[in-house]
Amino acid sequence: MRRQSETLLLVPLLPIFLLGMFPMLLIGLLGFFGLIIFGVLLVCVGLTLGLEAHGEFNEGIIVHGYARGSERATQASRLHEAIHSAAVLDVVGRALVAAGVAGLFW
Repeated sequence: MRRQSETLLLVPLLPIFLLGMFPMLLIGLLGFFGLIIFGVLLVCVGLTLGLEAHGEFNEGIIVHGYARGSERATQASRLHEAIHSAAVLDVVGRALVAAGVAGLFW
């Protein structure tokens, strides 16, 4: 049997590395101030996600009018899911900002 190359194991991990490269460089180069900046960026992403979810929900109601019960439940479920993920991003961002501030003053 022919042995497979170990580099094929690294190919699926490449997107994770590329996504994680920016925060790690930011934190590595700027220290706790980089952690604060990354936290603020996460809070901004969370707020944007929540606003877009509300906008899509309102647009659906305005464009399509009052929907049937099952469609309303689907729209409300999507809105709730998006708001939940936005709230998680907001909490994580605030925690990173708090950790960065604590690191700067400790």
